[in-house]
Amino acid sequence: MEMGISLLAELKRRRVFRALVSYGLVAFAVLQVIEPIMHGLHWPDAVLSYVVAGLAGGFPVVVALAWIFDVNSGRIERTAPGRLRGARAGMILSVIALLAASPVVVWYFMHRAHATEAPALTADATTGPSIAVLPLVNLSSDKEQEYFSDGLSEELLNLLAKVPNLRVAARTSTFAFKGRNEDVSAIAQKLHVATVLEGSVRKSGDQIRITTQLINASDGFHLWSETYDRKLTDVFAVQDEIAGAVVSALKLKLLHSPTSEERRTVPAAYTQYLLGRQYFHRNNVEGFRSALAAYEKAVALDSRYAPAWAGIALAEFWVADSGPTAAAVAAGQERALAAAEKAIALGPDLPDGYLARGFVRVPIQWEWDGARADLEKALSLKPDDPDVLHAFAQIVLRPMGRLAEAAASLRKAADLDPLNARVWSSLGATLFLDQQFAAAREALYRSLEISPDQSFTPFYLGTTFLLDGQPARAKSVYARSTNEVFPLAGFALAEYELGNAAESQRALDDLIARFPHTGAYQIAQVYAWRGERDRAFEWLERARVQRDGGLVNVKVDLLLRKLRGDPRHAAMLRRLNLPVDP
Repeated sequence: MEMGISLLAELKRRRVFRALVSYGLVAFAVLQVIEPIMHGLHWPDAVLSYVVAGLAGGFPVVVALAWIFDVNSGRIERTAPGRLRGARAGMILSVIALLAASPVVVWYFMHRAHATEAPALTADATTGPSIAVLPLVNLSSDKEQEYFSDGLSEELLNLLAKVPNLRVAARTSTFAFKGRNEDVSAIAQKLHVATVLEGSVRKSGDQIRITTQLINASDGFHLWSETYDRKLTDVFAVQDEIAGAVVSALKLKLLHSPTSEERRTVPAAYTQYLLGRQYFHRNNVEGFRSALAAYEKAVALDSRYAPAWAGIALAEFWVADSGPTAAAVAAGQERALAAAEKAIALGPDLPDGYLARGFVRVPIQWEWDGARADLEKALSLKPDDPDVLHAFAQIVLRPMGRLAEAAASLRKAADLDPLNARVWSSLGATLFLDQQFAAAREALYRSLEISPDQSFTPFYLGTTFLLDGQPARAKSVYARSTNEVFPLAGFALAEYELGNAAESQRALDDLIARFPHTGAYQIAQVYAWRGERDRAFEWLERARVQRDGGLVNVKVDLLLRKLRGDPRHAAMLRRLNLPVDP
């Protein structure tokens, strides 16, 4: 007993406990911030292991330094010796250091166990024949011709996707490897495919040379290769030849080889269509405007070219989405709907027009049944298209509150297109709306790892922390959005939860002043979260008049949950043709 009292007194005299508590607080603070930093900088998971090992190893150092040294009057000096010393002191200090480090180690293993037990977001679908079509390399002297090689790659991919029982990796994922000198087997493993089609395109005037090779990813051997020298007028026939050769090399038995017959047009229109696709995939307003101009040139050259009309519909919709006034938005959306309907009339057996009309008609007409019919038709024509699965989840399933079905559709899309940031973002948003915050964060972080510069995803991610009682962390995540609407809305939400009413109002006032047309739904979200129902319903009605796309989530939005039960909420759902729960 006396020895224990003596030891305790010696430890107090040397301020060992104070040093351990201070270091422990710092260690746990580091552990709380290291994970978001890792995700933001794309560090591997092993970094967390190194950080934990380093922090745990710091406890013995802190104990030793506290035992040996002290700080007096701002100077570091050796502590006066006591009764406890030598090997016995070393053994006791080692035990203390191990006990102090154990919470850090326990936290780490609990964290890893939680990550291991998190629900799987995708399934590894490597069974059956599968292929990835990598972007064909542009070998033309004019590097501006790259849109042609990219477009040809995408058309080949779409052609092969028509082959029954052949799993084809989606465009977004395959194009993620463009310009990267990565091993074919590694690419195949990431895309869950057994074979890879790669090659090059050289275009000069009306002459093209296409070289392709089909590679078995397991051993790297060529299953087939060929070079085609053709005139530009024969480009569709070459696509069909390549697809037929791939089918033959994979030993797939078909009644009919895939054909591009229904997608054919004159070479000049096809060139403009491919250019439009290139611009559209830039996924920003300027890209959408350039895509619209190219698609319009395509239909001017061939007014019956259905894929280009479908392209006009989607480009027109997204250009209108950033319109300066409600009237401009409405006019652009009406043009988008008319273009989609023309695409269907000209190409009733193509999925393009049905996907476009199913996507654009909801915020224009709030016609959910029609959108469902269009997207179901698109799925029947192209069952494994991740874009259609994505749209079906976003526009048909999630708005109706069918969150489990929406998540299943998005998981399938993510499996088919594992490097598609938009799909991962939508999956995360759906899981978040279903209050599965941990799984939602995993999907949202995956989206940001693939594409760090996004607008919606940081808002969804920040809101998972807001709803989980971590408003300070939510605020830091909101700041990552590239669209100023979302950081302002996020700051107004987070500051309110932090008890900073003036700061919350300042952010909201800024949002209202700068984005009354494009941010109406987010303004309503802030008012609803703060419990200001009258103002929330006022801005929801403005969003409805402005055809704000955010309203597709009005039935399931957790930020609007304080409005549920108010008769005005049910009335809003009816105006949007959404079912009202009893």
